[in-house]
Amino acid sequence: MQTAIHPAYRPVVFRDKSGGLAFLSRSTVTGDRTVEWEDGRSYPVIDVEISSASHPFHTGRSRVLDTAGRVERFRRRFGDRY
Repeated sequence: MQTAIHPAYRPVVFRDKSGGLAFLSRSTVTGDRTVEWEDGRSYPVIDVEISSASHPFHTGRSRVLDTAGRVERFRRRFGDRY
């Protein structure tokens, strides 16, 4: 690898906002805030919207989508051309 062109690869805590799950991993992502981890060290923390703790596929909770409304809106827009 060339020197001085790659971002720093360091430990980062990823925290799920809705699921309450936090895990320590390595990443090049930077964060402004830090959190003290179980080992007593302070790591940058990145808040994520969804993870395996809150994703409908992993939790078994599915969301209902308004597919009938989408189909009707498509038919009104394009008619019977398709």
